Amino acid sequence: MTDAAVCLPVLPACDLAEAKIFYAGLLGFAEIVYSDDNYLIVRRGSMELHLWHTADRNLAENTSCYIRGGEISGLYAEYAARGVPRLSAFEIRPWGMKEFYIHDPSGVLLRFGCAPEEIGA
Repeated sequence: MTDAAVCLPVLPACDLAEAKIFYAGLLGFAEIVYSDDNYLIVRRGSMELHLWHTADRNLAENTSCYIRGGEISGLYAEYAARGVPRLSAFEIRPWGMKEFYIHDPSGVLLRFGCAPEEIGA
């Protein structure tokens, strides 16, 4: 039997040093798997994000990533307590998912969500 496939986002970042501080420091993706001038891999538990350097801010501002799971409510509480900038409300959206949003320093939209029944909401 083989391992299940994993899908990992590869996100643009205008400044990888700033991205490392934001993701590793503020969002808790503290395990730096790889880092150089053009590529960064960060991990938090089973969540892993890859970031690549781009000078195109428009590309970053038009990119998003959806992170789904039952631990989302705990992440929201942690991020609210840390004062993460540009943190949206954590609420049930018209499409039935309970979600919150964060924009990273480059403008990438991080969408965190779960089905309300996954967290008893």
